Amino acid sequence: MRAEVVAMTGECLNHEALKRAGEILKNGGLVAFPTETVYGLGGDALNPQASKKIYAAKGRPSDNPLIVHIADMDSLYRIVKTVPEKARILAGKYWPGPLTMIFQKSDIVPMETTGGLDSVAVRFPSDPVAAALIRAAGGYVAAPSANTSGRPSPTTAQHVEEDLGDAIDMIIDGGAVGIGLESTIVDFTEEIPVVLRPGYISLEMLQDTLGDVRMDQGLIRSDSSVRPKAPGMKYRHYAPKADLAVVEGQAEKVVARINEMTEADLANGKRVGIIAAQESCSLYPKGTVKCIGSREKEETIAHNLYEILREFDQCQVDQIYSEAFYTPQMGQAIMNRLLKAAGHKVISV
Repeated sequence: MRAEVVAMTGECLNHEALKRAGEILKNGGLVAFPTETVYGLGGDALNPQASKKIYAAKGRPSDNPLIVHIADMDSLYRIVKTVPEKARILAGKYWPGPLTMIFQKSDIVPMETTGGLDSVAVRFPSDPVAAALIRAAGGYVAAPSANTSGRPSPTTAQHVEEDLGDAIDMIIDGGAVGIGLESTIVDFTEEIPVVLRPGYISLEMLQDTLGDVRMDQGLIRSDSSVRPKAPGMKYRHYAPKADLAVVEGQAEKVVARINEMTEADLANGKRVGIIAAQESCSLYPKGTVKCIGSREKEETIAHNLYEILREFDQCQVDQIYSEAFYTPQMGQAIMNRLLKAAGHKVISV
């Protein structure tokens, strides 16, 4: 049966639909909903069968942990054993917001939700629709991104319908999301906080607040065989259907190499897509060129990344070449997602 789609905004909540969505979640069903980062696929975080349903709907490996979403700070203390002082400081500054923190879990959180780990990832989203749904559902909603596993994450309800419309009960359409990349994940189960996934809140912002914070080494090299402690660490994610390669180096040389490869691919009958910044879009005379945003406004690049990857699927291109986007604040997060989408295929010039 096709998912029911209900539209609402944070300024105009549909309380009747939210109540219905809450009941679906309490009864073990699945509801997709907007957050400030991407759309999430929600299930009751304390119900192991609901977590199994999430994995099944997404086709997601069951050792890939789910994030538990809460709507108030009091809810945190029921599902974790302790909250370190540094985590309290970070919560005070960035919650509600695009930040996930990992703690030792309490016994009420089932292993099915945590991917078999003794730790739990927790987020307090700032989106008012998400907050209202979490409250209606009883306070604890496990929610990975609402897409088929491995595909670009959804930034609109239409993306959710494309991937999961036949597999879930309801989709709450809150319009396009704000940020467009998943939350920053910080692990507090070790003595020094560790960033397991970069996001809008950068390593530098975390270090400015806490002092000593380090980046997980697994983010620097390609996928390892280590069991993941957080979503997106182990498996190829965000991938379009076409082959994708990231071309990095000095700007003029990057443009020249992409144009050279595009020319060769077109001569061989391939359809080519190019992802370029606003500043360089006009330098690509051939292929299907999509402007991802401005390097001067890096939040536009983050916001448009998944949308563009999905658009290229609709264009049915065979090969995509993308410029690299090592921008000041969000560059780590953008390149983390882009490199995973490319399967870490990088062409250096």
